[in-house]
Amino acid sequence: MRAKDSATANIRIAVRTSPRTTAAALPAASEAVPATSEAVPSAPSHRSGTLQAALGVTAFSLTFPATAWGLEGFGPWSLVAVRSVLAAVIAGGCLLALRVPPPVRRHWTGLAVVAAGVVLGFPLLTTLALQTSTTAHAAVVVGLLPLTTALFSALRTGARPSRTFWVAAVAGAAAVIAFTVQQSGGALTSADAYLFGALLICAAGYTEGGRLSRVMPGWQVVGWALVLCLPLTVPGALVALSYEPVHLTAHSVTGLLWVAAGSQFLGLVVWYRGMAAIGVPKASQLQLAQPLLTLVWSVLLLGEHLTPAAPLTAAAVLVCIAVTQRARD
Repeated sequence: MRAKDSATANIRIAVRTSPRTTAAALPAASEAVPATSEAVPSAPSHRSGTLQAALGVTAFSLTFPATAWGLEGFGPWSLVAVRSVLAAVIAGGCLLALRVPPPVRRHWTGLAVVAAGVVLGFPLLTTLALQTSTTAHAAVVVGLLPLTTALFSALRTGARPSRTFWVAAVAGAAAVIAFTVQQSGGALTSADAYLFGALLICAAGYTEGGRLSRVMPGWQVVGWALVLCLPLTVPGALVALSYEPVHLTAHSVTGLLWVAAGSQFLGLVVWYRGMAAIGVPKASQLQLAQPLLTLVWSVLLLGEHLTPAAPLTAAAVLVCIAVTQRARD
């Protein structure tokens, strides 16, 4: 998965030295630094990567409750378009301030996949689903996302996790699905089509974003994907706002700001950095805890009620996460 090729050749720079300079003070020829148009990030440690991926999961767990708040004052199309524009403004400002050069041409296809899956597809489909679905029912798609992401990663990169990894991943996904379906009364709704579509397109975006985060900083992957969508999101926001009524309230503004800055940018930054450090399959399994965190936020922020099955499911999921993190690829 590590792409170390570059479109430019290694350039050795002649250095004028004084007679006192020893040969030991000069870099060896094999250590010549390649001149590239992109800065390859130094890989964080496994523990740091796990922590960053966990922070991303925590940020994502607030997305559904924040979206529910946002829908109190915005229409679904307005909410998705405006959140993407605001996130792109934040990301674009960071890219300009740090004078980050555009990615090389071979990375734009991958960035387009990230944009379609994470910036546009998942937010739009889940927002449409949340118009008729509770956050508990919508959490089903998040429960399936880790396993789907691992499958996409295996197909895209050729990764082959161990049998223990897959058994724990399937068990964790089954526990989350059983819990969330029980929370929704076991009935499927018309929103399921949106949710399963969001599941597939987001898994593709996560996989491609994790791959790109190995050759450029994760925040740049997110930033360029957001900027890439501006030709669609700016006109979309203007059209949607002209057709859908807006009622600004404390909840709607807070929800909009969180899904734009927290979920759409900062959460994805630490998430992609975590995936680059510990691998897409293992990072994806940390998301098994996301539905349960979402349900906790739903209780605290939306006043929803949980059944006694919640702590049992939480314990089962935590065991599965521990197994997947220890299983060797």
